[in-house]
Amino acid sequence: MKLFNPGGERGSAMSYAALLEKIEIMRSTLRWATRLERPDVDKLLRQANTLRDEVMQLSHKERFVQAVSGDIERRTGEEPVAEPPTGERRRALLARSFVFEGTFGDNPKLLDALEIAEKAAPTDLPVLVDGESGTGKELMAKVIHANGTRADKPYISVNCGAIPDSLLESELFGHKKGAFTGAANDRKGKFESAHKGTIFLDEIGELPLPGQVKLLRVLQSHEIQRVGSDETIAVDARIVAATNKNLRKLIEQGTFREDLFYRLSVIHVTLPPLRERKDEIPLLLAYYSDEAAEALKRRPVALTARLRDFLLRYSYPGNIRELRNLMYRISCLAGETADLSHLPEDIRPAVAGAAQKLDRVDGAGVSLAEAKRVASDEAERLCLERGLQEVGGTVAELARRWDMNRSHLQILLRKHGLHSKDFRKTH
Repeated sequence: MKLFNPGGERGSAMSYAALLEKIEIMRSTLRWATRLERPDVDKLLRQANTLRDEVMQLSHKERFVQAVSGDIERRTGEEPVAEPPTGERRRALLARSFVFEGTFGDNPKLLDALEIAEKAAPTDLPVLVDGESGTGKELMAKVIHANGTRADKPYISVNCGAIPDSLLESELFGHKKGAFTGAANDRKGKFESAHKGTIFLDEIGELPLPGQVKLLRVLQSHEIQRVGSDETIAVDARIVAATNKNLRKLIEQGTFREDLFYRLSVIHVTLPPLRERKDEIPLLLAYYSDEAAEALKRRPVALTARLRDFLLRYSYPGNIRELRNLMYRISCLAGETADLSHLPEDIRPAVAGAAQKLDRVDGAGVSLAEAKRVASDEAERLCLERGLQEVGGTVAELARRWDMNRSHLQILLRKHGLHSKDFRKTH
């Protein structure tokens, strides 16, 4: 079913009419049927599921069209920002009824990845998706699943980095009752649950070597064994794996198997970071502003000019995930209009922090000297925070880099209430 005109118009009347017609047929069937047999019930359920999927696709594509057709200023309360013209490649993807839950821009690297995913989706070939944390690797896995022949079958997600080594085999392949202490019943593993569907192995680079050996065996034989059982079970699951690490470097270090890498990366997709996809930021701001408003059951928040300018220029080290979380935070904390003060303190521009401090200074007026002192203190604190982040909270290293006395640096940290332990990296 054609959901929208790829030239940029809203969903056509025919699309809505077709959906309404199908809904009315189902309503009529339920209204006039005195008795429904089980096959009839199953048929109606299948029709309802199909309608739901079509409505969801229409909703997501409508949002995309709204974002690129100039509705951004309506949602943010700001003047429209000049957007790059919609590219041929993006239009062609959507015109082919490419299912994508969200929005995307014209970045060539991203379009390369989406076109690879589109071609790989109808096959059963393993796909490896890599990219920085928060770039949308799981979304890409869902795109591959949704555009493939297994779209109506299970999609099972596994975070390989979150499973303790002792439970890894049981989690992936299941166990028999009594296989170990606490195994009170037979249990299916993730691979069995994903039979005929797709299994997404997130953070595959965190999988320990024994787990890699067992996974390689499954890829080769398409069979598993539950823990505590000698019986082999055939599994047919399409594998999509993801990592934010350089697996080739891990291979050199001896922590990732080379043969497993080549088994998983038959199709290799790399997602560029958001800082290389600046054209996408206005679209994502509008999309997640709308999504946050819907989740919080309130109107989309308006952004002041300086906040919008910050959000458009910010580097987003956490990529799309960070942008989404920022929009949810802003939507929650602000009333009708959000400003720089609604940003987290660790990324808030120094000028915003200084302005807040000036507001808290006692007295009817603030002298120029006082204003300079507050601004200088804020800049000093910001510099200290960034320095500690760069060295992972190691004061001695920061003192060496800045060629200053360590005790003097400690005095500055105490002045601003900063603690080096808060900046230490945890693994």
